[in-house]
Amino acid sequence: MPVPTPVPEPHATRRLALDCRSLLDHRQASGVCGCCCGAFRPRYKRLVDNIFPEDPEDGLVKANMEKLTFYALSAPEKLDRIGAYLSERLSRDVARHRYGYVCIAMEALDQLLMACHCQSINLFVESFLKMVRKLLESDKPNLQILGTNSFVKFANIEEDTPSYHRSYDFFVSRFSEMCHSSFEDPDVRTKIRMAGIKGLQGVVRKTVNDELQANIWDPQHMDKIVPSLLFNLQPGEGTESRSPSPLQASEVKEKESPAELTERCFRELLGRAAYGNIKNAVTPVLMHLDNHSLWEGKTFAVRCFKIIMYSIQSQHSHLVIQQLLGHLDANSKTSATVRAGIVEVLLEAAAIAASGSVGPTVLEVFNTLLRQLKLSVDYELTGSYDCTTMGTKTIKEHEERQLQEAVIRTIGSFANTLPTYQRSEVMLFIMGKIPIPGMHPTLQPADCGSEADRLIQLMLLKSLRQVTSGFQSTNMLTALPSSFLDPLLSFALLEDADIRLLVLEILVSLIDRHDNQPKFSTIRIISDISVLKLKMEKCSRQDNLFMKKHAQQLYRHIYLSCKEQSSMQPHFEMLYSLLALISMELANEEVVVDLIRLALALQDLALTSEETLPVYNRCAVHALSAAYLNLICQLTTVPIFCQHVHEVIEVRQKEFPFLLPEDVFTEDPKIPETLEKPEGEVLFQQAKVTEVLGGSGYNAERLATPYIPQFTDEDRLSKRKSIGETISLQVEVESRNSPEKEERTPAEEITFEALKNAIVDTVGMEEQERERRRQVVEKFQKAPFEEIAAHCGARATMLQSKLSQIFEITIRPPPSPSGTITAGYGQTQSRSVPVYEMKFPDLCVY
Repeated sequence: MPVPTPVPEPHATRRLALDCRSLLDHRQASGVCGCCCGAFRPRYKRLVDNIFPEDPEDGLVKANMEKLTFYALSAPEKLDRIGAYLSERLSRDVARHRYGYVCIAMEALDQLLMACHCQSINLFVESFLKMVRKLLESDKPNLQILGTNSFVKFANIEEDTPSYHRSYDFFVSRFSEMCHSSFEDPDVRTKIRMAGIKGLQGVVRKTVNDELQANIWDPQHMDKIVPSLLFNLQPGEGTESRSPSPLQASEVKEKESPAELTERCFRELLGRAAYGNIKNAVTPVLMHLDNHSLWEGKTFAVRCFKIIMYSIQSQHSHLVIQQLLGHLDANSKTSATVRAGIVEVLLEAAAIAASGSVGPTVLEVFNTLLRQLKLSVDYELTGSYDCTTMGTKTIKEHEERQLQEAVIRTIGSFANTLPTYQRSEVMLFIMGKIPIPGMHPTLQPADCGSEADRLIQLMLLKSLRQVTSGFQSTNMLTALPSSFLDPLLSFALLEDADIRLLVLEILVSLIDRHDNQPKFSTIRIISDISVLKLKMEKCSRQDNLFMKKHAQQLYRHIYLSCKEQSSMQPHFEMLYSLLALISMELANEEVVVDLIRLALALQDLALTSEETLPVYNRCAVHALSAAYLNLICQLTTVPIFCQHVHEVIEVRQKEFPFLLPEDVFTEDPKIPETLEKPEGEVLFQQAKVTEVLGGSGYNAERLATPYIPQFTDEDRLSKRKSIGETISLQVEVESRNSPEKEERTPAEEITFEALKNAIVDTVGMEEQERERRRQVVEKFQKAPFEEIAAHCGARATMLQSKLSQIFEITIRPPPSPSGTITAGYGQTQSRSVPVYEMKFPDLCVY
C-alpha cells in the first residue's frame, strides 16, 4: 500500500514564497533558487538589485551604481523601466518600513536623473515624481524631507525635452501644507517648514519659465504659495529674521532660519513676475494682511511691501501702488488703524518706487488720497461710520487724526517723485478740491464757517504744503499762476489763524528757490547779513513779469495779515520770511521801492488809533518793520539809508526795546501793558528814506507816496467786512463813471518828451487815484447816515434823469406831418408822436 504524500500546510507554503522573494530581492548568493531564478531576470533589474547592499547602513554600492548609470546611458530606452522598477522597490520598502533601502533608492534616482538627459527622460521623471509623491504622503518627517530634497535637485535640472502632461498641483498643495507644519518638536517643525519653503521654491523654478506647464501665477496656486511664505516670514515662534554678523557669514547656509529662507524665496518669486502677473502675486499679500490683522502693527506690512517693491521690476512699481490704493478704497469703512497701516505702506512704497510710483494716472492717485482724507474728517466729526459687517461703529478721534497726518505725509511723498510740471498740476488739482467761502459752487453761505469745511480746508492746505515742500521752479509765472494764487491768497482774509499760517508757509515754500528760508526762521536784527551766506541770483525776465502782475496782490495780503488781531509769533515770522525771500528772489528796483513803502506803511499801521490792534500786535508789527528795513538796507547797499535804519534801531534799543524783535518774539515777550504812540527818532521817517534813496537813483516820487492797500472784490471773502465798506465799494465803482468827473483835456502833440513824461507820471497818477479812492471810502465810513443817504439819492436822481435823456434821444421817432412845437427860449422842437398814433402807408404794413 503506497504511503500518502504529506500535503504542506498553507501557512508554510506562503512563508516559503516570501522567503524566496526576499532572497531574490536582496541577491542572496547561496541557495539553488537564487542561482536558477536570477539568471532569468532582466539585466536592468539585476543591475538595480546589485546597487543595494545586504546591510542598508553600508550605503549605495558605488561600483554597481556606476554600472547601472553606464547601462542607462548606453540603452536610454530602458531608462523608463529602470525608473519603474526602482519605484516599485521603493514603494515596497516604504510599506515594510525599510527606510535605509528607501534612502538608497532615492540616491540612485537622483544620480540617474543628474546623469541622463535623453529624450526618454520624461518617462523616467514620471516614475521619479511618483516616488517623491510617495515620500511626501508619508507621515514620517524624515521621509518628507528626503522627498523634498530630491525634488529640489530635480527642479534645478534644465530638461532638454518639453513635457505636455506633467502636473505640479499636488506638490504646490503639499509643500504649502508643510510650510504650516505644527509638529510638536520645535526642531523637527522648523526642518519641515524649511523643506516646504524649499519645495515651493523648486516648483516656482521648474514652472515659471516653462510655457508648457500649468501657469504657476494662476490665483489657485498663488493663493497657496504666497500665504505660506508670509506665514513663515512674519515674526513669532523664533522665526524672526536677523541679519548675520560678518563672523557668522560662513555659517549662514547652515543656520539659515525659515524667515531668511522665506524672504529669499519670496524675492525670487517676485523677481520672476511679469507685467500681467503682478496683480496675482500681490493680491494674496493683501488678503493675508487683512485676514491676520497685520495692518495695524504696520511693521510687518511695511516689511512685506519693501520686499515686493525692491524685488519686482521698477517699471511695474505703479501696479503695486494702484493695488494698494484700490485696497485702501475697499477698506474705507474699516477702523482708522487699518487704513493708517495701508497709508503707511503706501508712503514707504512710494519712496522706494521713486519716479515710477505714480504711473500714468497721476491725478487719480492724489484723488484717492484726498478722498480718504475727506472721509476721515467726516468720520471724526460724526463720531461713527456705518460698517457693512458690524453695523454702526464708534471711532476714536486720535486715531483719525493719526490717519490724516499719515495721508498728508503720503501725499507729500508721492509729490516728491513727480517732475516739476506734474507737481504744478497736482497743486492746481488740490486747490480745486479746497472749499473756498463765497467761491466754491457746492457751499452755501450759511455753511462757510462750518467746522467740517474748516477741517477740510486745514487738511487740504496741509496736503498742499507737503506738495510744495522742496518745489523749485525757474519760472514763477508757471509755479504760481493766477488760477492757483488767487484762491490761495483768498484764505489770507479768513478769521482762522491756522489757515492763514498755512497760506504763508505755502507761499514761502514756493518762492524760496535757493533754500534761504531756514536763515530767516527767526526774526532778529542782523548787523551783518554776510554771515548768513545768502544765495542770490539776478531776477529773470519771467520773474519781473510775475511781479508786475501779482506784486500789489502780495503786498496787500502782507499788509492785511499784519492787521489781523489773531496773528501770533509764527505768523509774523512767516511774514518776515516772505518779505525777505521776495527781496532776494523776485526783487528789482521797483520791487525794492514798493517793499520799503510797505514796511513804512506797516509802521504807520501800528501807530494808527483807528485799528483795534492789541498791544502785542502793535509791538510785533513795529519789530517786523524794523527787522525787515534792517535787512533791505543792507541788500540795497546804500550807506546813508543803512545809517538811518541803524540810528533808529539804536534809539529803540536804549529807550523802546519792546519795539524790536529780540524783546517781542520770545517765549516771554517783554511788552508794556499799554503802548503810548512813539514819535521822533524812534520811528523810521519816510521823508528821510525818500531823500537818501532818491539821491541813489531810486524813484523818489514813488517813495514819497505812502503805500495804501487796494480794496478789491476779494474783500467779500472776509467776514470782518462792515456794511459801510460794502456801500463804499459800490459808490467807488459808481464814482468812476460819474458825470461829475472832469472832462478829458484836448489831445496834446505826441512828442518824445510827452511819452517820457507819461511813463514817469503813470506811477504818480496811480497813487493819486488810490488816494482819491481812499478818501471816498473814508467819507462813507465816517459820514452820518443821513448825509450818505442824501448823496446816494442825489446820485440816483441824476442817473435817472440822464437815462431819460438817453432813452428820449434813442427812441424818438421821425418828425410827423403834424408839425412842430415851440420850446422855451425860442427853440423849436419836433413833437414826438407815439408809434401807435402814427399813420403808415399801406405798403409799409405787413
